[in-house]
Amino acid sequence: MGEEIKALIAKIQQEGIQAAEKKAKDIEEQAQARAVKIIDKAKKDAEKIIIQAKEQISRMEDAASASLKQAGRDMIITLKGEISAMLGKFIISDVREALGPQELAKIIGELVKKHGDKDIVISLGKEDKEALEKGFFSKLKEAAKGRIELKSSEDISGGFIISYDSGKSHYDFTDKALAEYIGSSLNPRLKEILEA
Repeated sequence: MGEEIKALIAKIQQEGIQAAEKKAKDIEEQAQARAVKIIDKAKKDAEKIIIQAKEQISRMEDAASASLKQAGRDMIITLKGEISAMLGKFIISDVREALGPQELAKIIGELVKKHGDKDIVISLGKEDKEALEKGFFSKLKEAAKGRIELKSSEDISGGFIISYDSGKSHYDFTDKALAEYIGSSLNPRLKEILEA
């Protein structure tokens, strides 16, 4: 009987070991199946993250490129504006210099000779008006058959405005108007230079 018990114990042990091995094998297979699922999910998630990252990088590159283009356009527009303003200042300065009291007297004298039969109103800057009144205005009155009136205007820094119908309409020969006219003929050429 001792041997039967030994054989029975050995059989129970053998069955227990087999059951434990089978259970361990089942657990290992389940763990491997879960690991494969986890790895597949991780791969899919990683691919999704990579695709999203590439899309985001592409959007960021597009936005950066658009920002650089806009900044470049803004800089060119600003530069064109600054160059035009600088050119305008040079032109106004040169026109003011060219329209000194003696030159004004000559120009106004010629205009009065041609249209002296009308009532003429000449608007000038204060200093130019005073200079004309001192030496030239009496000659203007002699040349004109109609009435001549000199007016000073704080808005005029150089040049003059002349009217042949007592101020109802006028011709603008101020430094600003002449500079604008000269600048408008120069600006297309300046635009060509800047665009090249």
